[in-house]
Amino acid sequence: MTDLTADPTACVRFDQHAVYLGTPGARQDCPAHLVGRTEALLLEPGAEGAPSATTVSEIDREVRATAPGVTATGVYGDDQALVRTILASAGFSAGPARKPGPAAAAPAAGAPATGSAAATTAAAPALPADATRYTGKGFDACTAPDSAAMSAWRADSPYQAVGIYIGGAARACAQPNLTAAWMQQQYTAGWRFLPVYVGAQASRITSPAAQGTAAADDAVAQAAALGLGPGSVLYYDMESYNVAAYSGVVQPFLSAWTTELHALGYNSGLYSSAATGMADLVATAASGKGYAMPDALFTARWNGVADTADPALPSTAWAGHQRAHQYDGNATETWGGVTIGIDRDYLDVQVTTRPTGKPTQTGIYRPASQTFALADSVGNLTHAAPFGSANDIPLTGHWSGPGRDT
Repeated sequence: MTDLTADPTACVRFDQHAVYLGTPGARQDCPAHLVGRTEALLLEPGAEGAPSATTVSEIDREVRATAPGVTATGVYGDDQALVRTILASAGFSAGPARKPGPAAAAPAAGAPATGSAAATTAAAPALPADATRYTGKGFDACTAPDSAAMSAWRADSPYQAVGIYIGGAARACAQPNLTAAWMQQQYTAGWRFLPVYVGAQASRITSPAAQGTAAADDAVAQAAALGLGPGSVLYYDMESYNVAAYSGVVQPFLSAWTTELHALGYNSGLYSSAATGMADLVATAASGKGYAMPDALFTARWNGVADTADPALPSTAWAGHQRAHQYDGNATETWGGVTIGIDRDYLDVQVTTRPTGKPTQTGIYRPASQTFALADSVGNLTHAAPFGSANDIPLTGHWSGPGRDT
């Protein structure tokens, strides 16, 4: 058990069995990159007049209970019943178990969000459209730093973009600072954002289309509550996985994620390792299966090089300022007297379109020449590159097939 009053820098992390008492500190000392949830409990002071109530969000793997003077947040990996039993034994209302509701449209600015996990979360006034666009160095941290830390780093560090973990069943760190007001303050100070949603991982995907759609709905609700409006890029965090075992569920899941985000007016992003997730995505794009492709990629390859080139990606794929690169990780840096555990990123993301449900580019595999080609939305061939090559091949002609050209 961790007393957060006695140790305000303690990291409230939900990837290990623990009980936390008190309010999470504004400047937690967390490892940079944590993923996953298991059974853990956070007990915080609450409103004295709060009613006794319990709500459950399966998509976020979270049970939230209130009683006069106290709020409890229980998270779980597999055992929701254990968390509910612990809360009931502590005198909290048991509450009915609840599964995610149907997909919902993105809320209008200022209207209540209706996503599966945020039915009572109001959308914040939207930030300007360039909130998720930036070219240059950035960092991501497991928990969003407080405003004083962000100010110190904005003045002294080489970073001007920050990765934020906006939600999902595998988000491991508590986020006491991550609010719409914090987002507005950081945007005004010059920061730009990499919004990451850490949802179900490969081994937990059982119904790819339904789960991918539900994840996109929840991500949009969480993003809207932070002021990230339509046109923003939202990145799904799919950690490294066994491609041979899980590609068959991961790729339709990500296609559903992208399709639903586009339907809601958001751009789709993917964060994954170069060796597994990105290599699998490129192979899938070349396979002719017709899956919807993300608009931007955030590649994890810790090679220490601050650029967006990657041998896992054909040079012409996602080449229109559509890439970010996590080039180093588990680092600790101090700027302006403030120390934060971070992963280091380089961004070249300038995605400006607001999706309308149809991709603007289509991947084509040409078996005869073993090339990966791109076509625009009306089928005009643009460029191609042989797999493993950095040389572009300008193309002319027209294509109208389902993703595989002969």
